[in-house]
Amino acid sequence: MSLAPSESAPAGAVAAATGAPAGRGVCRRPGSPGPGRARPGHGRLLTRASVPYLLIMPAVLGFAIFKAYPIAASFWISLTTGNGDARRFSGLANYRRLLDDPLFWTALKNTALILVVQVPLMLGLALLVALGLNSTKVWLRPLWRLGVFVPSLTGLVAAGVMFSVILNHDAGLLNWVLSLFGVDRVNWLGSPFWARVGVVLVITWHYTGYNAVMYLAGLQGIPKELYEAAMVDGAGPVRRFVSITLPQLRPILLLTVVLSTIGTLQLFDEPYVLTGGGPDNATLTVTMYLYNNGFKYFDFGYASALAYALALIVSVLGILQVRLMGERR
Repeated sequence: MSLAPSESAPAGAVAAATGAPAGRGVCRRPGSPGPGRARPGHGRLLTRASVPYLLIMPAVLGFAIFKAYPIAASFWISLTTGNGDARRFSGLANYRRLLDDPLFWTALKNTALILVVQVPLMLGLALLVALGLNSTKVWLRPLWRLGVFVPSLTGLVAAGVMFSVILNHDAGLLNWVLSLFGVDRVNWLGSPFWARVGVVLVITWHYTGYNAVMYLAGLQGIPKELYEAAMVDGAGPVRRFVSITLPQLRPILLLTVVLSTIGTLQLFDEPYVLTGGGPDNATLTVTMYLYNNGFKYFDFGYASALAYALALIVSVLGILQVRLMGERR
């Protein structure tokens, strides 16, 4: 038969009788939390489960305010016509107008032409430069790598202004060099054909080094044992390049093709500074046409429709490139 502990009993006796650990008081104020329990309402915000969400909250808010909201607002504007208080919902009228707009198709044709010519040319040169810089026979390779990469650090507007001077018909450096070899002056910026060539030259000069450095990083990551084994089997330089180098560079090739395609479809600075879209709209690109409609004519509804049409084209081309060039599992 056990007896209940009296109020005056020592703490050790009470602990022994009740089974509570010794050294911890059992007498508490009414309503006070037990040991190891947080006070009601305290620490509910900062829990182990909520801390990750609190940490990413600034980035999520920034994306929602500066990315998601403008994208949604732009789509809504593309479904309207007019400006300010006169703006009214018009459905797909801007998109129907886009399909019937000959100037849009001219801009799209110019952009596609520059894309088809410039991207393969630039990436081919970048790969050749990377192969040269990766060779152990080249002296002062760090210096050459720096020199190749420097053009990509130049501002696009500055590059456009510089090439507008180089390609000047009367006093341009390039025409002066051609005259030394007896070649007649070329109207680089006044002829539709040569104006497109000038735009391609500027883009190629600016971005070739950037892509070459990316290819160089990929080349340095290829195990040398693969080349040594191929040489033992009698494979020549071309065979090693086709069977080892290109397959190993496939992820970087895909990345550079996709990024270059997106960048060329969004081409704006170079033709805007060099030619202003001329002559005779020969260098007018989709983004330049978008800019003119939005910030010269203040037709924001049509400009937003152009932006979404361009985004659709970029998305479709990007998906096709990933499907064609991606890893096959």
